[in-house]
Amino acid sequence: MAILNGTELKVYSSGTTNLVAFAQNCTLNVNHSPREITNKESGGYKEILEGLRDFSIDIDGAYAWTNAGGSALTDGVDDVLETNVLNARQAVTFIFGDTASTSDISYSGSGFITSVSLTGGTEDTATYSMSIEGTGVLTQTIN
Repeated sequence: MAILNGTELKVYSSGTTNLVAFAQNCTLNVNHSPREITNKESGGYKEILEGLRDFSIDIDGAYAWTNAGGSALTDGVDDVLETNVLNARQAVTFIFGDTASTSDISYSGSGFITSVSLTGGTEDTATYSMSIEGTGVLTQTIN
C-alpha cells in the first residue's frame, strides 16, 4: 500500500490549470445524513435508510498578492473572493487531488464559497482560510 504525500493533494479552481495559490492545507469533507424510518413495529429501536449526501472543502494557506517573481497573482485568494463572491455569486468548479500522476484518485465538483477569512499577526505570515460548500454531484476520477 502506498502512502500518499499530502503535498500531492491540491485544490484547483475553475479547471486543472488554476491551482489556488499558496494553499498549505486542504480538507475534503463528505457527509451522509440518513433518514429515520422508525415506526411502531421497530421494537423500540431506531431504523434508518439512506439519505442526503453533501460535501465541502476547507483550504488555508499563505496570503499573498504577488508571486515569487513579484508579478500580480491571478489565482490568489483575493481573485477567487472577488470573482466568486463580491462581484458575482457564482459557483467555483474544483478538483481535489493529484491530476498529473497515473493511478491517482481525484475528486471534482462544483460549489459556492461560503466563507473567507484573512488573518495577519504582528511579524507573522499573513494567512487565509476559505470554505466551499458543494452543490450537485461529487465525482471520483482515477487517472
